[in-house]
Amino acid sequence: MSRPDLPVSADVVVIGGGVMGLSAACHLAEAGVERVVVLERGPLGGGSTVKAAGGVRATFSDPLNIALAMRSLDALEQFGSERDQEIDLHRVGYLFLLDDPSDVETFTRDAELQQQMGLPSRMVSVQEAGRLSPLVRAEGLLGAMFSPRGGHCAPESVVLGYARAARRAGATILTDSPATGLQMAGEEILGVHTAAGTIATSTVVCAAGAWSREVGRWAGVDLPVEPLRRQVAITEPVPGLDPQTPFTIDFSTSFYLHGEGQGLLMGLPERRDSWGFDQSREPRWLEDLAEAIEHRAPSLADVGIAAGWAGLYEMTPDCNALIGRSATVSGLVYACGFSGHGFLMGPAVGEVVRDLVLGARPFVDVGALAVERFADSTTRPETAII
Repeated sequence: MSRPDLPVSADVVVIGGGVMGLSAACHLAEAGVERVVVLERGPLGGGSTVKAAGGVRATFSDPLNIALAMRSLDALEQFGSERDQEIDLHRVGYLFLLDDPSDVETFTRDAELQQQMGLPSRMVSVQEAGRLSPLVRAEGLLGAMFSPRGGHCAPESVVLGYARAARRAGATILTDSPATGLQMAGEEILGVHTAAGTIATSTVVCAAGAWSREVGRWAGVDLPVEPLRRQVAITEPVPGLDPQTPFTIDFSTSFYLHGEGQGLLMGLPERRDSWGFDQSREPRWLEDLAEAIEHRAPSLADVGIAAGWAGLYEMTPDCNALIGRSATVSGLVYACGFSGHGFLMGPAVGEVVRDLVLGARPFVDVGALAVERFADSTTRPETAII
């Protein structure tokens, strides 16, 4: 099928039009790269970004993740003024509820690390946790960690802001235009195939989220990313809901909630992991959600569910992202496999991708996140994921 707006060539083709790809395209175009093309298989952000819970935080166990996330928080806090796009940012903080002694010990270390890096996280008592998040039943808790610099925002608004800025800077963004393969000459990229034709290019950014492994295969590079289904529910209005309720996570079960309009957005992993690209909703999940509510927030037991959806996490073996330039295919730069924290890292990683493409030094060394870590057994697991 021909498409008249398909460029015949580009300096950089970005595969993936979620927050990661659009942030990268925006930063590249604003840095003066004249011919940046984004290929998105569906609508903008339609892969995983707009199905994200919208949480933004820097509460991680890996210092590299903390650095990336803090840089993203800087960008998101200034997004309205710098990108002329409001993102409904609620700075209500993050609260991790802990009922296991080993988790208390781990989060105490994490809080100390975060404080050393300039993030005002702190351990709090069970009583203070209940005051911060009054919907919570404190029974069984041993402590909690609270980080006031965090919260949640609207993923679709972040996508729109980056898309508008990228277009203003000269980037071309094509929706409903999936990449179908790469034109290769040995280990050199010559172009990107689409159903409408081939775009000649020597540089490709893989920001395809859960679909990144296929993109890597086109170049002969194994990007160990596997899709994992996660489900979310939106409640009906909750009477008396405190608008300052933090993004609250019961860490041992990964049940979480945060305000969404007059109701709550809630999530929970499935009882049995569902690997693959199936994004249909599993009705039995609602039964598990009801159990989690009864256990940790029983006052919500009679609140109805108004809406919900399923989306995909892009998981790696150590739950840390893949960011780097391929060691074998020099024209391939990848930013994927964020294992549930991709949306919140999109602003910072877009900067990093720009620098990797241009051969500049990023604001933080991401060498430890290169895919080669899996070949030489230097993985660095991230423990603070949900």
